[in-house]
Amino acid sequence: MSKAFASQADLADKKITFEQLSPHCWAYTAEGDPNSGVIIGDKFIMVSDATATPAMAKDLIARIRTVSDKPIKYVLLTHYHAVRVLGASAYAAEGATEVIASQGTYELIVERGKEDMQSEMERFPRLFRNAESVPGLTWPTMVIAGGNPVKGEVPGKLVLDLGGVKVQVWHPGPGHTRGDTIAWVEEEKVLFSGDLVEYEAGVYTGDAHLEEWPATLEALRALKAEAIVPGRGEAMKGAAQVNKALDYTKRWVETLYTAAKEAAAANMDLKASMAHTRKSMDPVFGHVFIYEHCLPFDVSRAYDEARGIKNPRIWTAERDKEMWGQLQ
Repeated sequence: MSKAFASQADLADKKITFEQLSPHCWAYTAEGDPNSGVIIGDKFIMVSDATATPAMAKDLIARIRTVSDKPIKYVLLTHYHAVRVLGASAYAAEGATEVIASQGTYELIVERGKEDMQSEMERFPRLFRNAESVPGLTWPTMVIAGGNPVKGEVPGKLVLDLGGVKVQVWHPGPGHTRGDTIAWVEEEKVLFSGDLVEYEAGVYTGDAHLEEWPATLEALRALKAEAIVPGRGEAMKGAAQVNKALDYTKRWVETLYTAAKEAAAANMDLKASMAHTRKSMDPVFGHVFIYEHCLPFDVSRAYDEARGIKNPRIWTAERDKEMWGQLQ
């Protein structure tokens, strides 16, 4: 019997946790579903990752309103994937005037935003309940340019004063996508990483730059964060736990890419590459949330990169199904 496509069989609601990590920083997590971060200042609030739909965003907004009535002025797109960004319109009624993203993320929306939206809606039916509330693609109003710090270039950086707390926003280097953007509250040592970091959940790499990703993780490690809100998985508290999440993500990326390079060197086809990759991935990661969803997309991207396809190919709903059928 073939596996249900992506997360189409994952229809059970997850337990949501909204917890305070420091005087101004909060984590909104849900058992392996996409996380959001919240930074609450004396004047303004920032939300990092807007959720998949305006209907879903209303739950996060309701939880924020239990602790603050300040305007949610800023919405940060840590990257462009639909499950992270299509809820952004809900924050306008809460005072949002700025949607922030990196130049790389803006370019990805232009290049493949429409295709990604269709693709992810079919992959995640539970997360896109009430999809009719989505008005269309989410576009940034503030775009942060600048170089790639992993290459020794100077990144563009935005510093926002929310009142009593400052948030640094910049692109630390390619990894999960070429435009990944973080929020860093240095005074409280809290990092909002988006999907650059995961913990005990599938690490989706379908649009990744696997060769560069480990160096970007080390750039994040150098911040010496004492709490992190990863893209998926529980918020991690304490330096040792932060490093545990960084190590988990790095191990996934390196194990996956090593297997793909071995498969490419042996002239395996995609299906054989999948079987080869499972030998090293399944024993370590097979138990985690959305593992079986992520792995076919991950192997496809790793196989491409190992064979020299530097810019990830665009996932369409049609390509998704074709790949899934080929690998099952």
